[in-house]
Amino acid sequence: MIANEMINHMIPPLKPSDAAKKAVLWMEELRLNQLPVVEDGAFQGLISEDIILEDNDIDKLVSGFELIGKDCVVGQNAHFYNILKMASDNEVDLVGVIDDKNEYAGIITVQDIMTSFAQTAAVQVPGGIIILSIDQVDYSLSEISRLVEENEAKILSSSVKSDSLDHSRLKLTLKINKQDLTHIAATLERFGYKIISRFQETIIQESDKEKIDMLFKYLNI
Repeated sequence: MIANEMINHMIPPLKPSDAAKKAVLWMEELRLNQLPVVEDGAFQGLISEDIILEDNDIDKLVSGFELIGKDCVVGQNAHFYNILKMASDNEVDLVGVIDDKNEYAGIITVQDIMTSFAQTAAVQVPGGIIILSIDQVDYSLSEISRLVEENEAKILSSSVKSDSLDHSRLKLTLKINKQDLTHIAATLERFGYKIISRFQETIIQESDKEKIDMLFKYLNI
């Protein structure tokens, strides 16, 4: 999924000349804590309910507030992994989208991103998840994939991040198309791979969004 396919057309942008009370009203109606601010087709940033409430002046114009997420914007072809990282890095709930002319094209919510993630084949296909701790010098996804395939299974998706407690090691998360991970885990351990955790996974429905949120928070993507 790319940015252009995830734009939420139900979320209108505010103008700097709009009053804060209009922003609060829209947030209540849309059940959002943030809204995009656009001027003459250019994305200006986001205004949040917290910013308005802290100022305690709903008659104040949006232009009078210090906006957040001013650089939280992506092109129309950005992949949803990059969009999610953008939101995480900026600690915001919305990401702006611009077209080839750098003009505002729409907004994407983190919830929209998670929904798109839940619809990917890697998530929809039942399977299991294994998290490994690996020395950076020993990391070889092709070798790990070979060991997994020896057990008549395949890696559906993978993500890797540096271990915050030991920067010489990596944490590798694998989604595998088998729920019973016993033999795969035994094979990996036999070849010296340290398994941090593993768990079975069934098809994820939209109601399981909290579980997906927790996984991304753990991965820090």
